[in-house]
Amino acid sequence: MKSNIGMLVVLAVFFVVSTIGYVVVSNIYWGYTEPIGSIVIGLLVPLCLFIAYFLHAADKRSALLPEDRLDAEISDDSGEIGFFSPWSWWPLILAAALAFVFLSLAVGWWLTYFAIPFAIVAVIGFVFENSRGANAR
Repeated sequence: MKSNIGMLVVLAVFFVVSTIGYVVVSNIYWGYTEPIGSIVIGLLVPLCLFIAYFLHAADKRSALLPEDRLDAEISDDSGEIGFFSPWSWWPLILAAALAFVFLSLAVGWWLTYFAIPFAIVAVIGFVFENSRGANAR
């Protein structure tokens, strides 16, 4: 986690320099500061620092991770990652639904009215595919 924290702090410094450079270059090229680009690049700085602070606070509360130890072996980080449904079609359906939603941005907003219900059904199916109990299939 320490390497991630360091990388995010370096990225924050890079975005500070990039924001200053963007403001200077836009003043030279256009004669005024282009506000949207300056704001967006500038907002990446607190985003990186926020995530770095969160990782630092989580690192203080947790044990030393294998990737932070110099004497760690590859097998030290092995183990269960999570549960994944091997034959699930819901990720494909969800990807198609979201592609349909983003297609509506290019084609027209009217297509969103057809894409959103498709995406909602896909999300609900993906969430409840392994449900047991009252919502089981």
